[in-house]
Amino acid sequence: MAMKPGKKGLTRLIHACGYSLSGFRAALHHEAAFRQEVALFVVLLPILLLLPTDGMSKCLLLLVNTLVLIVELLNSAVEAVVDKVSPEFHELAKRAKDMGSAAVLLSLIIAAVVWATVLYPIFF
Repeated sequence: MAMKPGKKGLTRLIHACGYSLSGFRAALHHEAAFRQEVALFVVLLPILLLLPTDGMSKCLLLLVNTLVLIVELLNSAVEAVVDKVSPEFHELAKRAKDMGSAAVLLSLIIAAVVWATVLYPIFF
């Protein structure tokens, strides 16, 4: 099977990083929920680094905080595609957007549960 023509090696990697940075900029510029979650991430990062807990717990906290951002980016991508393809109301478009929103909610619940699990033995 032939590879599709295009950039290869280091050039591809550099361009891929550029596309990723463009995605971050677009999310920060256009998505209020992403800005709020980034702000929360920035606030929680030094807190988790200073917590008197083991490295594995800190890694887990960092992982769930990052998961929220990842899921929000994917949700925003789904919403953008749905809005482009179906600007008028359609039940399937609504379903896709609602499912993306549900994924964000689940990631936030997971993050809250992990934070509570790590903080409970420290403070109680």
